[in-house]
Amino acid sequence: MAYIEPAPLLDKENPFEAMMSRFQTASQILGLEDEIYNVLKSPAKQVIVSLPVTMDDGSIRVFEGYRVIHSTILGPSKGGIRFDPHVNLDEVKALAAWMTWKCAVVDIPYGGGKGGVACNPREMSAGEIERLVRSYTQAMMGVFGPDQDIPAPDMGTGPREMAWLMDQYSRNKGMTVSAVVTGKPIVMGGSLGRTEATGRGVMVSALAAMEKLKINPYKATCAVQGFGNVGSWAARLLAERGLKVVAVSDISGAYYNENGIDIDAAIAYRDKNKGSLDGYAEVEKIAGADLLTLNVDVLVPAATEDVITGSNAGKIQAKLIVEGANGPTSSKADNIIFEKGISVVPDILANAGGVTVSYFEWVQNRLGYKWTAERVNRRSDRIMKDAFINVYNTSVQYKVSLRIAAYMVAIDKVAKTYKFRGGY
Repeated sequence: MAYIEPAPLLDKENPFEAMMSRFQTASQILGLEDEIYNVLKSPAKQVIVSLPVTMDDGSIRVFEGYRVIHSTILGPSKGGIRFDPHVNLDEVKALAAWMTWKCAVVDIPYGGGKGGVACNPREMSAGEIERLVRSYTQAMMGVFGPDQDIPAPDMGTGPREMAWLMDQYSRNKGMTVSAVVTGKPIVMGGSLGRTEATGRGVMVSALAAMEKLKINPYKATCAVQGFGNVGSWAARLLAERGLKVVAVSDISGAYYNENGIDIDAAIAYRDKNKGSLDGYAEVEKIAGADLLTLNVDVLVPAATEDVITGSNAGKIQAKLIVEGANGPTSSKADNIIFEKGISVVPDILANAGGVTVSYFEWVQNRLGYKWTAERVNRRSDRIMKDAFINVYNTSVQYKVSLRIAAYMVAIDKVAKTYKFRGGY
């Protein structure tokens, strides 16, 4: 298989540049016209706001908030809101573009957006976070809307924050507008199946790839980096389907058992132990970096970005990598992994189960009708499997990696839609 070298990166650590290098490679193979390339490479809208918030001690702090709309060509923009001290415009721009490709690759009618506020929610009270969410929502009243831009939870936010956002938006509109945001509590119109959706999509992608690679799930071993919502659900669902999960990790370290880890027991321990596996007796503790290079069939990086890099990619022994996290593989590592013959189901496909079920939540809110968990799972599984087959066939046709194929599928869909809609 031929491999086309990505465009050189200006800054190896810059997430926007990393996304752009893959975008350029896929665009070149597609033969994308310069005009459309220039439309798709730039965000449609970037909003930066100052958010004065009264803190519990009576002082007023001003936070900086962002919302980037990368594209609305396929439909209203969709993407999470991140509360994190390291939030910056470049990161939000990259994540917004990722959302465009993620929605396009699974063929749902959304464009891409992303938001964030530079803050540390761990050091803030519930009241301070609520006032910040409401201030951010107020500042974004001209941006958000069920037909314009639909936010969702991301790092540092969850159903509680989405409930406050929906309430603040609804107060401004003088009526309840459930469909303005997804990831809400179930009682407020959240969808059944949303909690496990991203991890479930990872499982479906992994099994679809294993079928193509002729890896028998009942004889396969697996390591999962990250034991938060995505990693723990992926581990549990893969184990239920026959894989032996021999290693997992969280912020406290990595844990190994060659005979397989009882994932349900590990989750129960984590939940009782303040969200950490530290001290779990059924496993042997290993260095976090060693988990990535274990001799396993399937590796699921579901923690954070840039964990597979140019320095450790050559040591990876897994036959298949399924990216549960956003951007876990640096673009410098792509070529090394491809040359080793390791298949990678990329983030924009593997973890798109979350946005797929977010889309279902929005559809249910618009219909005013709730689906069963079985219907949600059945429909999301079908979308994820169909998307994988489409990407796999593209990779075979063009002799490129699954990652570049996923970008090609996504870019081609958005570009064709843009041509039909027309510019001016």
